[in-house]
Amino acid sequence: MRYTFRAFIVGIMVIGIAACASTGAPNLPGQDGGHGVLEGSYKIDVGDQVSVSVWKNPELNITEPVRPDGKISVHLVGDILAAGKTPEELSTDIESALSSYIKDPNVTIILTGLAGQAFLSRVRVTGAVNSNTSMNYHQGMTVLDAVLDAGSVTLYANANRTKLHRRTDAGTETYDIRLKDILEDGDMTTNVYLRPGDVITVPESKF
Repeated sequence: MRYTFRAFIVGIMVIGIAACASTGAPNLPGQDGGHGVLEGSYKIDVGDQVSVSVWKNPELNITEPVRPDGKISVHLVGDILAAGKTPEELSTDIESALSSYIKDPNVTIILTGLAGQAFLSRVRVTGAVNSNTSMNYHQGMTVLDAVLDAGSVTLYANANRTKLHRRTDAGTETYDIRLKDILEDGDMTTNVYLRPGDVITVPESKF
């Protein structure tokens, strides 16, 4: 009886430790407000939607797709080759071209659509959801947006064990998503902004 009671106490302690671990601070990616979500290594492709913003010169701002010839038309300077360049490279090229017309131009490039890399940029939701889904990425998309698009979780989902898998320069990183807290409690702590290529996995409960 003494050994049975001791085993019972040890079991309670293990459960308690596991519970404490599950309520610890989640591992989350850095947030950027859903803007500029593409990594610097991304190469602009034909069909991508490009937003060009020139600081203190809003009349020069444009948003347009990259044409089949790989170019976009920029006010004052005309056509600029965009395809095959990173957003940073395109920004530098436009600044160089505008420097003949305005002093010290400061250009920001944001890609708001990724038609040219549609497959690579898709967001995927798999596991204990009502419909395993591969969807187009949209700027400002969050975990909740993607999960709802997948029909939400099933009855047997272990939603607070959900993981977000993301490609980075250092390899694939995995982050903690407490999906049950989001769906049932309205706790948006882990309702992070998504990036192109993100994969969300929702495991099933083991009991």
